[in-house]
Amino acid sequence: MRMALLTTLILMFTFPAFAPADRVIYIEQPEAINYYTPLIYAIGMVEGKCDTLAYKPLEEATGYFQIRPIRLNDYNKRTGKTYTLEQMYDYEIAKKIFLYYTDGRSYELVAKSWNGSGPKTLEYWKLVKLNL
Repeated sequence: MRMALLTTLILMFTFPAFAPADRVIYIEQPEAINYYTPLIYAIGMVEGKCDTLAYKPLEEATGYFQIRPIRLNDYNKRTGKTYTLEQMYDYEIAKKIFLYYTDGRSYELVAKSWNGSGPKTLEYWKLVKLNL
């Protein structure tokens, strides 16, 4: 018993002596804070309960953000990308497309324009606000 205790004590105090000679500090870059994170969640809840596999056949709305073909075509045309509707199930790709259309605007303007136009956008904004 004494021998095990003595060995443990010796190892505890000699281990630091074998530290690496180069003194390097590694700093991990934290994930960037996104102003739109609460809005992303709220729109995800309204569009499809945050389900990345959500699909609405009538509109062909796909994924977490329920991206429709017309929105995807517009994004591809503006950016030169060639994303497909199937890729909208990938949350990171769909989020990139959603953020493209935020353009530094307020939550309300982003939400209303994401929904479309007309009087239904007022009801949509109310639903989004409930999830913020």
